[in-house]
Order: sequence, then structure tokens, then C-alpha cells
Amino acid sequence: MPMEQALVGQLVDRLRGTREAMIADLVRLTLVQIDVLDHDAATRSLLEASLSENVVAGLNFLQQDFAPELLEAPSAALAYARVLAQRDVPLSALVRAYRIGHSRVLDHAFAHLDDLPAEQRVALVLDVVRRSALFIDQICEQVGRAYERERERWVASQGGVRQQWVGALLGGGPVDGAAAERALRYPLDAVHVACTLWPAAAMTSFDLVTAVDEVRAHAVAVLRARAALVVPTDEREARLWLALPAGGERRWGDGLAAPEGTVLHAAVGRPGVGLDGFRTSARQSAQVREILARKPAGAGVPHWVHYAEVAPVALMAGDLPAVRDFVTATLGDLARRDARGAVLRETLRVFLTHRRGHAAAAEALNLHRNSVQYRVRQACALLPDDPADDFNIRAALLAAHWLGDAVLG
Repeated sequence: MPMEQALVGQLVDRLRGTREAMIADLVRLTLVQIDVLDHDAATRSLLEASLSENVVAGLNFLQQDFAPELLEAPSAALAYARVLAQRDVPLSALVRAYRIGHSRVLDHAFAHLDDLPAEQRVALVLDVVRRSALFIDQICEQVGRAYERERERWVASQGGVRQQWVGALLGGGPVDGAAAERALRYPLDAVHVACTLWPAAAMTSFDLVTAVDEVRAHAVAVLRARAALVVPTDEREARLWLALPAGGERRWGDGLAAPEGTVLHAAVGRPGVGLDGFRTSARQSAQVREILARKPAGAGVPHWVHYAEVAPVALMAGDLPAVRDFVTATLGDLARRDARGAVLRETLRVFLTHRRGHAAAAEALNLHRNSVQYRVRQACALLPDDPADDFNIRAALLAAHWLGDAVLG
């Protein structure tokens, strides 16, 4: 056996003699430095078991000098990772615990080297640091995979339970409100706002969970919500309800804006009170989602649309053939499916929305006032009727804006 391995064997024997004290020190240090891991007695016991089995496995790996690819994470370490996933503790906290533990075990190990000659001490330190780093990398990779699998499974299973209760609430039939509140941990007597969230670009289901949770935290903070309820629709979509504080429906104003950096689209309903409001806001959110599904969106560009922006279209969208007839009859040649028609329709829509103000429309469109005047004249020339009474024209332009080719001639 090479001299370095013999020295490692002696060091491991010394560490085994102080193993219990070392594990107790690791538990204490981990809980002090990572407070999100300090839950209750049960999870602290799991942490201790995980650290204990990792220490034993690590010492065996150092002493026996086998290939790191043969390492298997201890069962207690995998179980602890799964529990953290169920408790929404971030994976980064678990990885940090391993890094702290690695550093602390090296401190304990090097405290036993004072009686070695300097040349032997250097070689031994290099070998222990190298092999212990290989051990930590392999174990972190395995517990990380266990955490991610459990997180996905847990979210899916919890989502299934929530979906059953939410389905009963939205179904309109009799429901035990008190039991639903206990199961969902969400107050049904509140002012509710419902949102439907889905990715603006390709992402994994795990990333979707993370992105939805970021939106939830942002919305709770901005709206000072009493509670929030997240229910996955499937692996590509989730619904979010927010329980606003008393009077929240009167202070809704412009509502909820997209948080900076979000990667999700959102369809947002109006605030509603009580169980009826829970249902109505969800229905409105679903209607906005359906409208946005028909509207082409730039890849990776999130769109956050409130029901108030599309309410007339939502009322019309249930009968697309009738809407198409209305749009083509009202807009005439302005309903053409080409780039020029799209530009003229959008200019006229913004112009009418801003009460026929050329300057306001120019600012909204980021155009020169003269360009707006020119386009409005061209758009009006294509209309079959005088646009003086613009109610029908505005409704048709709004439908064309949100529903696109589905209602154009």
C-alpha cells in the first residue's frame, strides 16, 4: 500500500474515534448557518441521520480508495433531500449544507496532523482534499436528483388534491366550504383575483413551478394578499388565486403588473367577493387565456392581460362565425389579412381609444403625429360606413386586435 494511503487509513481511524463529537458539531454548525433547515424535531433528527451516514460513507471512501463512480448516497441522505423538497426548502440550502460539512470535516481531519513530518503532512492534505471533494460532488449530484424528482412528484400529487377541491368549488354545486378551506389552506370568504399562468418560452415543469412561485411571492407582496392558492392545470400551466385584503376590489385600479424578469404569460380576472367571486374571476381568467391562445405572441415575450382589457371580446368570442360576420361587415376592406391592413387597423384602434386625439395616439404608437393622421385617413377610406358613430367600429377593431385571423375576412 502506498505511503499516502497508509497515512489516510491512520487519519480515518483517528476520526472514527471522535465521530460522535464531530457529527454533533456538524449538526450544530449547519443549523446555525442555514436557518431554513432548522424546522422541528423530526427534521432535525433526519438531518442528524443524514450527516451521520454521510460521515461514515465518506470515511469509508477515503480509507478504501475505490472509484467515485461506485459511490451511492446513503439512504438517510436521500430521505432528507426528499423531505426538504416537500417542505419547499430550496435545493441551494441543501447543497450549501454539504459544502459547510465538507469544510468542517477537513478542519477536524487536519487537527490530527500536527505530529506528522511536514513532507508527509502536505502529501496527505492534498490527497484528503482531492478525494473528499470527489465524494462531495458525487453525493451532491445524487441527492440533488432525488430532491428534484421528489419536488416534481410532490407538486404533482399536491396539485392533484387541490385540483379536486378546486374542481368542486368551480363546478357550481354544493360544497363543504369549511372542509375546502382546510384542505386548500385558503380563505373562501375573501376578495379573490384569479390568474392563469403559462410559459412564454420553452421550460421544464420544474422551472415552471419555480417561475409560478416567483409570481406568487411578487403578487402577495404587491397586493398585500391575505393568502395565495396555486393549482397546476397541467405540466404547462397553473392557476393562481389571491385573497385580497378587505376592500381590495375597490382599490384594484390597474391591477397586477408583470414582475420584472418574469418568463410567464398571465391572464388575470377581475376581483370578486366570496365563493361567487372565486368562480367568476377564474372564469374571466380562463376567457382571457382562451383569447390569448388565438393571438400570436412573440417568443419569450410575456403578455399580462387583464379581463377589463378584453371584456367585450370575451363576451363575443363564444361565437366566432358571428363575430367574423360582424367584423367583416363593419370594417369592410379594413378587415383584410395583410400587413398593411394590420397596421391601419391598429392605428385606427389606438386613435379611437384615445378619443380621436392625434397627439395622444402618436405618443402611444411612438409615431409622428403626421404619420398617425395619414394612416387614420387611409383606414377610414377603407371603411364601408362613416366612422362618425364609432361604437361598432371600435368593437370590431378590438375583436380583430385580440382574435386576429379567426375573425378577419
